[in-house]
Amino acid sequence: MKQGIFTIGENIALTDSVMRMRLFGDVSDITASGQFINIKLEGLYLRRPISVYDRDEESVTIIYKVVGKGTEQMRAMKVGETLDVLTGLGNGYDLSVSGDKPLLLGGGVGVPPLYMLAKKLIGEGKQVSVILGFNTKSEVFCEEEFRALGAHVTVTTVDGSYGVKGFVTGPMAEMDYTYFYTCGPEPMLKAIYNTAKTSGQFSFEERMGCGFGACMGCSCKTITGYKRICKDGPVMRKEEILWEK
Repeated sequence: MKQGIFTIGENIALTDSVMRMRLFGDVSDITASGQFINIKLEGLYLRRPISVYDRDEESVTIIYKVVGKGTEQMRAMKVGETLDVLTGLGNGYDLSVSGDKPLLLGGGVGVPPLYMLAKKLIGEGKQVSVILGFNTKSEVFCEEEFRALGAHVTVTTVDGSYGVKGFVTGPMAEMDYTYFYTCGPEPMLKAIYNTAKTSGQFSFEERMGCGFGACMGCSCKTITGYKRICKDGPVMRKEEILWEK
């Protein structure tokens, strides 16, 4: 984990409520797909954890949904302003077990952390399929960005206004894949768990107090006891998850 001051180089709208921000600074601690950063905002006590969408040698890009006071404050920020950021948080996905045809499934704001993962897997020569799930057409984002990487992309919408009508588990049930990676709301993750034909990894969305394991506020139960989503996760293997009834 590293703390640093980052400069905003981009902050643009992708949809009515989804924004993309590029931050320039020391990104050396961001080493794995699925990690997140924690942003300090003026006047707010808790930092805002946001998953990493992509990184290069000098910047990190995040995609965030405007849902409350903190993200509304972020949306209003301009190029050239600075943010206090903790980087290198979370464990990230393990790419070594993907096999030749990995499947990536993202729901809503669970889509962004899969981009860098897809980029790396395709760079290793893997045949990557991606299913992106949204409620309706107006919420769809990043479809073309995944296609540009060379991934086979399927989009689902709950209301059928775009792509395949229904949930990500619909197309998933018909696909041939060697392993899966996913991130999204818990109901989606549970459905994927029950639909999956193979092992896989789940990235959990959770409200976090500190973001680095000190407060124990984001603990979840696993087969080996309680783990902290921010420190021991956010990625968990399928075999270690115990769902609350």
